[in-house]
Amino acid sequence: MTRTESDAGQPVDGARTFQVTGQQYDDFMGRYSRQLAPLFAGAAGVSAGMSALDLGCGPGALTTVLSARLGAASVRACDPSPQFVQECGRRHPGVEVLRGHAEAIPFPDSEFDVVLAQLVMHFVSDPDAAGAEILRVLQPGGIVAACVWDSAQEMQMLEHFWDAALSVDAQAPVRARTLKFGDEGEMVRSFDASGFEDLTESTLAVNSTYEDFDELWTGFMAGIGPAGAYCRSLSADVLAEVRRVMFGSLSSPAGPFTLSAVARCAFGRAPR
Repeated sequence: MTRTESDAGQPVDGARTFQVTGQQYDDFMGRYSRQLAPLFAGAAGVSAGMSALDLGCGPGALTTVLSARLGAASVRACDPSPQFVQECGRRHPGVEVLRGHAEAIPFPDSEFDVVLAQLVMHFVSDPDAAGAEILRVLQPGGIVAACVWDSAQEMQMLEHFWDAALSVDAQAPVRARTLKFGDEGEMVRSFDASGFEDLTESTLAVNSTYEDFDELWTGFMAGIGPAGAYCRSLSADVLAEVRRVMFGSLSSPAGPFTLSAVARCAFGRAPR
C-alpha cells in the first residue's frame, strides 16, 4: 500500500485545505461549529452594544450568532479563504467580510470590543503575530476569546479517523492528530505572552448525529483540513482500507449514530 505518486512525501498543511464551498464545510465541520457558536459567544460575554470581529469566520457559523445578538452593522468578519469570504458575505448582508489572516487583520486599530476566533488557532502559523494583531484591533479593555478542539478529551470524528489511519499507514502524520493549542493552558500562555490580562479558560461540549457512515465519510473526501488533505494524499487501496477500519470502529455505522466533541476556550482582556 502506498500514497499517490504526486502526493507521496508531501507535508499535510491544514491551513491550506479550506478552499472548499461553504456547503462542503457545513457538512463536515460546520455541523459542530454551528452548535458551538452560541455557547462560545455566551461564554465570551457577547452582549448588545458591543462591536465584534469574527476572526477566521469560515462560511459564518459564528457570524450568524454575532449578527443576531449585536446587529449586522456591529459585526465584522475575515478569513483567508476567498470562497469563505464570499459565502459569509452572501449569508450575512450588512456584515463587512474581508479576506485576511489572523497575523494581518484587515481592520483599523482599536476597532472592536471583542475579537472571537472559533476553531482558528489550530491553523495560525505565527501565534505571536496573531496575538499582536488581535491586541491592536481591540479597544482598551476589550475581550479576546478563542476556542479549539481539546486534545485530551478529543473530537470523536477526528479521533476515529486518525486511529484508523495510523493502524493502516505507518506514515500517517501524527502531528495532525494533536493540533497546536488543544492542550490545557496552551492558548492562555500564548495570550499572556502577547500582553493580555485576566486570562481564564474553560471547555464546551457539542455533538452531531449522522444518518449513516457515508454521511460522515463524504466530509473527509471533500479534502477539508489536515484529515481531508491526508485522504487526498493516499492511493485508492490505502484510502479504502482506512475507510474500512474507521467504519468498523463505530458502534452503529450502518444507521444513525452520534459523535461528540469538546472545545477548549481561552478568554482575556486587552490592557486598559
